[in-house]
Amino acid sequence: MTALMGVGAVLLVVVVVAGLYVSRVRTLALRPGSFSCRLRLAGGPGAPGIARYGPARLVWWRTLSLSPRPARMWLRERLDLVERVTLAEVDELGRPMVLVRCRHDDEEFELMMSAAAHTGLVSWVEAGPRPVGRAR
Repeated sequence: MTALMGVGAVLLVVVVVAGLYVSRVRTLALRPGSFSCRLRLAGGPGAPGIARYGPARLVWWRTLSLSPRPARMWLRERLDLVERVTLAEVDELGRPMVLVRCRHDDEEFELMMSAAAHTGLVSWVEAGPRPVGRAR
């Protein structure tokens, strides 16, 4: 009987953690301005996540995490989209994928996203106020 209760407790914990994960991913993905993308920091492996642009910043959450806080954050006025490379890959909806090389201050990183998400990101960056005293 005790072993059965232990198995039941483990199953309950697994179901609760899975429920929290699904709820978190769904909540992040349904926010306005959200899009799926992979983040790759200089020389590192890529990590799947969900990015969202807000009034002044782009934030990115790891998909495989339960943290309510974003893992990365970049200010729009200091974010430069350096290069766009169209990839042979397609996303789960069959849309072409794009690799975007970015720079935020001295940090360089890459975001891989759908072409549609890239169009939205470019519009968001361009719609921001022009920084004074800095050439774009």
